Order: sequence, then structure tokens, then C-alpha cells
Amino acid sequence: MKVVAFGLIVLLFSIGFTSQAFAHVTVDVEPYKIEVGWGLEPPVVGIRNDFVFKITESGDTDSSYKGVTNAFKSLDVTALFGGTSKKIDINSDPKIGYYFSSVIPTKTGSYTMDLKGEINGVLVDVQIPIEDVESTSVLDFPQISGSSSDQDVTALKTAISSLQREVSSMKDGSENVAGGAAYDYSIFGLSIAAAAIILAIAALIKRK
Repeated sequence: MKVVAFGLIVLLFSIGFTSQAFAHVTVDVEPYKIEVGWGLEPPVVGIRNDFVFKITESGDTDSSYKGVTNAFKSLDVTALFGGTSKKIDINSDPKIGYYFSSVIPTKTGSYTMDLKGEINGVLVDVQIPIEDVESTSVLDFPQISGSSSDQDVTALKTAISSLQREVSSMKDGSENVAGGAAYDYSIFGLSIAAAAIILAIAALIKRK
């Protein structure tokens, strides 16, 4: 399975580098066109990728375009996700007009590029949403019957149910716990189980 997954990742990388305009977004900031997207599509959480940019202007003939050099000399880019943001460093691609910034997306969802500054004196202030980052399930083969999160939730439900039965049995006296050391040990054991469940729930929420 690992070999198959690795092969799929390599294939996606090769597709990303040969056809980088699969789902990119282009905006017009006259006289320039700014195209933004991912280097590897679909973008997958936890897999190294690039924010890629293409800055062009009208060429010498009608309907032709040429790349703009030093486009980010006075132009800053901030990556936005939810309520978090990060100013990113932009690198020049060997192909004129193409730029990139390497990143490992750590969460699934929507990302936006915020461009502020100027290109050769032309003011730029735009926010451009790019393709959503997906979970690794898009690369799974064969498909996993249930996600690890689902399995964790099921295990927690089982543990909580078991704890509830133990508490109920102590309340109705079915365990014949009269007190003393046996009772203390029972309470101690239930406390440890409850603490373990709370920690497991906290870890699960943090992962999400």
C-alpha cells in the first residue's frame, strides 16, 4: 500500500509541474494579469507544495502576453487561512513571469493570497482565493473503510459507556462494594479511566 501511495504522490507531482494552471485564479490589475494557485493539484494536507504566481502584461502583438520580471520587488504576499496569516517569501522561477513560495499545508480548507504593494508603480491590493486543501483520503488506495478519527470516536464512545456502567453498578450496589480499601480502589480506578477519556477527547479535538 505504501508503494502505491508513493507512486500516486510522484504522479501528482509530475502532473503539477507539467500543467500548473489546472485550477488557478486570474485577476486583472491593469495592465497586468495576476494568476495564483498551487504548484501541485489537488493540494493535499501534509504534503509539500508551492504557492505559484504568474504575472504577465500585454505582449508586442494582439492577444499575446509576456512575463513581468521583478514583479515582487515592491509587492508583498500574505497567506490567509481562517483567522491566521503568514507573510511569505517569494522566489523567482527560471521562466520569466513565474514565481513560487514553498509550503506544507497543515490544515484542510480554504486558503487565500493577499497581495499588497505595487508593480512598477501600479497599485495592487487584492485577495485571491485558491483551491481548497484536501485530506489525504484523495490519495488512499484502496479506500480505508473508516478514518482514524471515526475509529477514535468509536473507541471513546465504548470507553465512556463502560465507565457509565461501572458507576451505575456502584450506585445500585450490584458490585457489593461496602467501603474501605476495596471501595477506595474502585473509585481510584474509575478516576483514572475518566481522566484517560478526557485526555483522549482533548487530543482528538486538537488533531482536528
